[in-house]
Amino acid sequence: MTAPAESETSAKPDEAPSLALFEPPGGILVWIIVFLEVLTFGAGFVVFAVEGRAHAEEFALGRALLNQPIALANTLILLTGGWCMANGIVALRSGGEHLAGRWIAAAIGTGFAFLALKGFEYAEKLQAGIGLGEDTFFTLYWLLTGVHFLHVLAAIVILTVIWFGIRRGKYHGGSFYDVESSGIFWHM
Repeated sequence: MTAPAESETSAKPDEAPSLALFEPPGGILVWIIVFLEVLTFGAGFVVFAVEGRAHAEEFALGRALLNQPIALANTLILLTGGWCMANGIVALRSGGEHLAGRWIAAAIGTGFAFLALKGFEYAEKLQAGIGLGEDTFFTLYWLLTGVHFLHVLAAIVILTVIWFGIRRGKYHGGSFYDVESSGIFWHM
């Protein structure tokens, strides 16, 4: 019986670990977080749908008070941010650290743009006297969008740490596992 070669038994310290058959991309921890967020938002959407049926008139009035142009802009901003992050990971994998850093900085910028527009939208609601306990529609609106706001804020912090890591040479074409994990969180 011969011992396996060094390269077959362990990865170099600066390389991403080889993925086992059942290990998901980015590692299990990030997928547990994604699962918990899907569960949380899924439950929120179910409650929103059930309450929407029970309070149809209230929900129709609440929807009419939402700022649709800001909602559309924020959707496009987040889609663009996802595209930037994906391009950053592709660039990093192929050894383009500088380009990866630029793409990830752009993703961070889209996160800030989202938070700014959402903050403007929140200010509009508060100026109109629409707060957390206004009614069922706006209580759910504030809770669901507030959790999403916090997720984007956390993702900006994570991506900023990753961006600094790329600039310092910690992440590169042979070491991008943490960057992929942060990308999964960003996309969520």
